[in-house]
Amino acid sequence: MTTEPVDDDLAALAAACGVTTSYDDYRKRPVDVGAEPVRLALAAMGVAADDAAAVRGSLERLRIQAAEHPLAPSVVMRTGTAATVTLPAGTGVVEAAVRTEDGTVRPLPGSEPDRIVLPADLPTGYHRLDAAAGSAETSALLVTAPARCPQPLGKRRGWGWMAQLYQARSRESWGMGDYGDLATLAAWSGGLGAAMLLVNPLHAAAPVLPQTDSPYYPSSRRYRSPLYLRLEVLPEHDALPVAARAEVARLATQARSASGKGSIDRDAVFVAKTAALELLASVPRSPERAAAFAAWRQEQGQGVVDFATFCALAERHGTPWQQWPAALRHPRGPAVARARRQLAARVEFHVWLQWLCDTQLAQADAAAHASGMAVGVVHDLAVGVDPGGADAWALQDDLATAMTVGAPPDSFNQQGQDWRLPPLLPGRLAATGYAPFRDMLRSVLRHAGGVRVDHIMGLWRLWWVPEGKPASDGTYVRYPAEELLAVLALEAHRAAALVIGEDLGTVEDGVRETLASQQILSSRVLYFEHVHDDADQPLLPAADYPPLALTTITTHDLPTAAGWWADEDVRVQTELGLYSAATTPSAEAARKAGERAQMRALLVSEGLVGADATDDELVAAMHAFVARTPSVLVATGLGDALGDRRQPNLPGTTDEYPSWRLPLARWRDGVPAPVDLEDILDDPRVLAVARVLQTRG
Repeated sequence: MTTEPVDDDLAALAAACGVTTSYDDYRKRPVDVGAEPVRLALAAMGVAADDAAAVRGSLERLRIQAAEHPLAPSVVMRTGTAATVTLPAGTGVVEAAVRTEDGTVRPLPGSEPDRIVLPADLPTGYHRLDAAAGSAETSALLVTAPARCPQPLGKRRGWGWMAQLYQARSRESWGMGDYGDLATLAAWSGGLGAAMLLVNPLHAAAPVLPQTDSPYYPSSRRYRSPLYLRLEVLPEHDALPVAARAEVARLATQARSASGKGSIDRDAVFVAKTAALELLASVPRSPERAAAFAAWRQEQGQGVVDFATFCALAERHGTPWQQWPAALRHPRGPAVARARRQLAARVEFHVWLQWLCDTQLAQADAAAHASGMAVGVVHDLAVGVDPGGADAWALQDDLATAMTVGAPPDSFNQQGQDWRLPPLLPGRLAATGYAPFRDMLRSVLRHAGGVRVDHIMGLWRLWWVPEGKPASDGTYVRYPAEELLAVLALEAHRAAALVIGEDLGTVEDGVRETLASQQILSSRVLYFEHVHDDADQPLLPAADYPPLALTTITTHDLPTAAGWWADEDVRVQTELGLYSAATTPSAEAARKAGERAQMRALLVSEGLVGADATDDELVAAMHAFVARTPSVLVATGLGDALGDRRQPNLPGTTDEYPSWRLPLARWRDGVPAPVDLEDILDDPRVLAVARVLQTRG
């Protein structure tokens, strides 16, 4: 079967809409994309391209739209540098003015015909640009962003912890770590001299059973998970009648018991906490507390109401929302307005839960800064959302709902990857003033010292996979990276927040250079860093790591330091039969033996261990290695410091491996023994790692 090639007209239409017709694969070889993936991507954007006539018609419509709207709906610039907005030829002399966020109107000096010159000294913010040429008037959102993202550490070097919060459960939490544990971790980290605490995404899951285990497949990236709430510290808990307080205690014991055998049971935690929160919600609020809630709700606007409405509807109709009654499938439909009134009590309940999450995250942020942390809590931002969840329902007009995000074929996945995440429509971003991206960032940064942007390469391009097609049948779609980076810089500037980009894997030429120019930290992992970025070359010496980076030994998707030396990854994947047909367990064991020898040689060459070092000594040397790199930040996972051999997530598994469900554990005689947060904080191995990392201070 032959693949239909892309002709000149289809190529022109694709280029105008950001759909790529060729790309370089993981080996830097050019790959041509067939006509079908291109047409399907265009169709998902609402652009007709079924045949030659449709393509020509779409090209003509784009030409007419450009003539009718000479000024783009959103204009982005950086402060400190004048910018020129070029209009179609023949527009003539333009009179323009900027209305800033505070209402100040600033007329712009007369410009040359067909252009508007924006001065370098405009304040940062979201403004309006008004323009008139003759009798024609138009306006646009003007985003004026700082030249680069903040760097809270300045010229200092710092260190920090990485924590999967659900793993770090205390004796007071309900079987999984919670926001109270986050505050404890933050205060402890700062007391040790750490600059930051990086936590997994705390995004909200849908309020239904079964609960989603992966924090990277959320219902919403804008709102937070009530599963992490610490209930006993709430004023409503203190105001409960004695019998109701005893019931909350019983529910807590029930949740702890369900997760007490080495695996976290989110369903049990969800059932118990929901029942307890419903008891707490029945308690009358004090006038001061009621006023604070009302003010917060007013500040949050329609977004939190839409989210809470989704939650109330999901409780009644389940998920995904695509299976709801047709009249309820769009948030602006009249049936949804009626349902919101009918379910007012549940909508109010879910809004209240978000307020509780917000207040407890604020307390954790305050604990971090009170402890002296230079950065504070850094929140991870997932790359996308569940297509059947709250954000996909509320933002469906801004999403390519017939597409999902993934990755093209590479050496690890010959068929490509489909992450089942619907992508934002690039053409809608400017039309909405980048609102979906801006609002999400603003929420994540609300009580944070920084943000880690998962798969930050997605600001440049995403691999779109047509619904129902294999991942290999997709194509890349371009995004307005310059504009999205500007919005990111503006929101980070307003939050005084550090930005880390997860740029692991296949990275386009120029991306890392651009990230560095924006003062966004690159992500560097000891396992992967080779001389000349070539896996056939030796591992990179510590002195050659980039300064503008977060350097770590591993990530949540890879073996822990102890597990790596113990070949726990090889053992588990062999036991589960996860190796592809292209390899064998013995071949993988041989490959891993070569990697271990290479790593040992690196650590010996750095003078960190002797040639006969034990595994424990090699783990300690890994920490000493990252500590001596010039990277502005280094971090290690709590599990790595503790000696836990199990990685939090094993990609490519669902039920075969308990991904995202493992509490932190010590290892005794080759067997994991779950350990409470209280014991982790004074564990000799953990404190020894902290002392190694403190040498950077």
